[in-house]
Amino acid sequence: MPFHEEWLRRTLAAFAGKRIAVVGDVMIDRYYWGNVNRISPEAPVPVVEVETEQLRFGGAANVANNLKSLGGIPLLIGLIGDDHPGKTFVEMLEQSNLDVSGMVVDGGRPTTIKTRVIAAGQHVVRIDNESKAECPEHLQHRIIDAVKYRIHEIDAILIEDYNKGVATSGVIRELLAVAGKYDKIITVDPKFNHFLDFKGVTVFKPNRRETEEVLGGRMRSDEEIARAGARLLELLGAKNVLLTRGEKGMSLFESNGDVSHIRSGAEVVQDVSGAGDTVISTMTLALAAGAGIKDACKLSNCAAAIVVGQVGIVPVTPAQLIEAALRYEKKESTEK
Repeated sequence: MPFHEEWLRRTLAAFAGKRIAVVGDVMIDRYYWGNVNRISPEAPVPVVEVETEQLRFGGAANVANNLKSLGGIPLLIGLIGDDHPGKTFVEMLEQSNLDVSGMVVDGGRPTTIKTRVIAAGQHVVRIDNESKAECPEHLQHRIIDAVKYRIHEIDAILIEDYNKGVATSGVIRELLAVAGKYDKIITVDPKFNHFLDFKGVTVFKPNRRETEEVLGGRMRSDEEIARAGARLLELLGAKNVLLTRGEKGMSLFESNGDVSHIRSGAEVVQDVSGAGDTVISTMTLALAAGAGIKDACKLSNCAAAIVVGQVGIVPVTPAQLIEAALRYEKKESTEK
């Protein structure tokens, strides 16, 4: 059914106060913005004259920031290093009024930082400083306990895996068990290493490239997409699979056999960084607020359209989401 403004306002009002445990790989996104006016005399590379430097939340932290921007209350649980960037990250959380109690310090790894250099609106280079080692077992217990001890106040569990060591087999197994025991919504944004470990979740949200890597082969047509979605439902026993497809939008596969293809709402694409984070945060919050799976996915599609239209990772506000959803419906009705 099409979105109506009254439903949108009522649903987004219900976002307020929903508590979502976000478990996953946190990181700092550092941006250097500048201009290029010459080539380096040392090597045939551009010289970027930096005008602005910004630090933003990345990975699971971006998911938490999106939830907060939409009115939710995130409980962020992840690993940071015992280093200056780790301390900076905690300060960023505090300045944004985000709960820092779920941060676990691992002295054996650096805090993940992804540095992007942008000149004249274009990415020049990205530099990653990170460890992909699995979380030590004694710290895995702290991650699991951070969810278990607060499970009665949590409306949903969201696992954001970037293959940086938080989502180990043990962590995944225990979180799935506690979600099942207490009948909690559990959504997953997976990566390759543990792709097929997330059995029986509420929503499994891979992108097309990740699915191609795991299942093998390219997915060019809607028929190939449909076969892949059905296969993932079979392998995972998930209630729903949401396959994001970039400029093609997304495809929702439900365990009852329903398949929905949702066209992208993006009008201009400037930067796809963080779009997946926006999708899963919006969708999870919508489900926690009582929306059906189809409406939750459509809302997340509209939220992603806002994000990709801007350079850099930015959160979405309720007012922006309502406007984008109404604009999407107007365009859909015009083109039918």
